[in-house]
Amino acid sequence: ESEADSIRVAPLLAEYMKADNEADAFVIGCYSDPGLHLCREVTDRPVFGIAECAIATALTRGGQFGVIAILANSVGRHMRHMRERLLHPRCAGDRPLGLSVTDVEGGADTFERMADIVRRLRDKDGADTIIMGCAGMARHRIPLEEALGLPVIDPTQAAASIAIGTLAVAAR
Repeated sequence: ESEADSIRVAPLLAEYMKADNEADAFVIGCYSDPGLHLCREVTDRPVFGIAECAIATALTRGGQFGVIAILANSVGRHMRHMRERLLHPRCAGDRPLGLSVTDVEGGADTFERMADIVRRLRDKDGADTIIMGCAGMARHRIPLEEALGLPVIDPTQAAASIAIGTLAVAAR
């Protein structure tokens, strides 16, 4: 939920990946992609960040994507991530729900709040594709797509799909 959380978890993820002898690839299941570059340095296996994969997937689905963030302080991290990759011109907007990760996963009005954010991203910001900016939003992907008529990218699904595809090609 914060830059401090991302900084704290990065070395733990790197240590986990160094110690793991079974995984063929890793997916970092946080939209901030904490420790992504560090983790890529400590293993020769592929490491996928869900934000990076979601953005790549969104670029194949539309011209301008919008991001549903969990909290206002998430927007700055997301925008920095996009500027570092020179993708910020393709981001129509990044709007926060004002909910913690726990609230997103279990909140009674989460869908309605997400739908309102999607409408604003579509109608005010010009987004034609939506990225859910938290792994905990996954269950809302299909209902949002059906209700609002835009492609909605679940970042974890995007990363897992790219990881599977990468491993399938490598296995040839």
